Amino acid sequence: MGTKTKSSLMKLLRVVLVLSVCFGWSSAYTSHDYSDALAKSIMFFEGQRSGKLPPSQRLKWRGDSGLSDGSSYHVDLVGGYYDAGDNVKFGLPMAFTTTMLSWSVIEFGSLMKDQVENAKAAVRWGSDYLLKAATATPGTLYVQVGEPNMDHRCWERPEDMDTPRNVYKVSTQNPGSDVAAETAAALAAASIVFEDSDPSYSTKLIQTAKKVFDFADKYRGAYSDSLNSVVCPFYCSYSGYHDELLWGASWIHRATQDSSYMTYIQTNGHTLGADDDDYSFSWDDKRVGTKVLLTKGFLESKLEEFQSYKVHSDNYICSLIPGSPGFQAQYTAGGLLYKASESNLQYVTSTSFLLLTYAKYLNSYGGAVTCGSSTVTAKSLIALAKKQVDYILGQNPAEMSYMVGFGERYPEHAHHRGSSVPSIHSHPNRIGCNEGFQYFHSGSPNPNILTGAILGGPDNGDHFADSRENYQQSEPATYINAPFVGALAFFTAQPSSP
Repeated sequence: MGTKTKSSLMKLLRVVLVLSVCFGWSSAYTSHDYSDALAKSIMFFEGQRSGKLPPSQRLKWRGDSGLSDGSSYHVDLVGGYYDAGDNVKFGLPMAFTTTMLSWSVIEFGSLMKDQVENAKAAVRWGSDYLLKAATATPGTLYVQVGEPNMDHRCWERPEDMDTPRNVYKVSTQNPGSDVAAETAAALAAASIVFEDSDPSYSTKLIQTAKKVFDFADKYRGAYSDSLNSVVCPFYCSYSGYHDELLWGASWIHRATQDSSYMTYIQTNGHTLGADDDDYSFSWDDKRVGTKVLLTKGFLESKLEEFQSYKVHSDNYICSLIPGSPGFQAQYTAGGLLYKASESNLQYVTSTSFLLLTYAKYLNSYGGAVTCGSSTVTAKSLIALAKKQVDYILGQNPAEMSYMVGFGERYPEHAHHRGSSVPSIHSHPNRIGCNEGFQYFHSGSPNPNILTGAILGGPDNGDHFADSRENYQQSEPATYINAPFVGALAFFTAQPSSP
């Protein structure tokens, strides 16, 4: 064995040793019922539904809500999802949620078994609404229902809400390339989900995706600039709109294999963030997700145009691996990836999904991650993802599951209007703002279990305060759960991996 080969092998062994020591990885396996967690993670979306609930609704404490949304503006905007613990329908996180639910089904739907139809129903609840929002008025995309400042000053279950249901839109005069391109991505990704089971619906989705993308690209601008305090500071487009344009084009290319979108990616990629290394993936910033998505094209079809995306994807993976060149991530003493003091688990679930998706691509088409002179295998990516998933499910210093309704111990005070006051069925009389806040401050456990909700999670010291007033840690969100659906599907099929 040559000196150079020995040196590379020793570096690889050091990376593996650091992973084992830092995260306590060993041959010992702590079992979680991943199939139960998967079922509950999907059921959560039924607790976030707005509109007329179907007979198949399983969270029975919820009722119909928002049945007149859009009517004062002469458009039908009934349906969709409330983003988190409030009663506003924010378009940007809802579209991202739909994209990630779709991506979960696309990559791991074959592993979901009896849950795949529930997952597809969750996708469709989002895509049906986005279709309405995108086609109701020519040259317009409706991007929000509900006045957030008023909503946040009132603690009401959605079935009772009487706060203003204002409607907000982006248009040719007031553009929103970020929210429009994310909507295009969501519709394109959903079209793949339904291409076999409902071809006509799939066709409608992709045709609408193309139109919305053209609108996003032709009339450029950030929706934060057009809508200001209506979306900020709630869901400002901090990363701008370039990342969504590349993301949207990538999803339409994935759905259609239309060469014009390949040309768009090649022509515009350098100005839309293709050359940037970025280390977060969220409802706001799509750069890393785009690179992983396009890496599939390089690995599968040897498209040299996408080779640089493989390089940047590797850089992202290396930033997560302790001991590797380029390592940047922070982990708590308990081994949790830590990026933000508010809703940190959204980054944990999205990262776990990307790790498993990238590992799938590497295993399917060959290859490994290059970190300097070291090589990181797909097995190592799965190990890191598993650590994060297991932490959320209860293998952590607090010995608490951060998924409501899962495990022996989980949070009971989610910052969530619908689950924190008596249900419409047990308390049919209206509960107004003031009475609602009495429940909010009561300290009593939520009377309705928001099954499957993943909350914001612990701080950088692995500490968690189970309090409705601590929204930074106790609020659920659709975009926390959406990528976790795919991760749980993977471990449902391979519980002892790696």
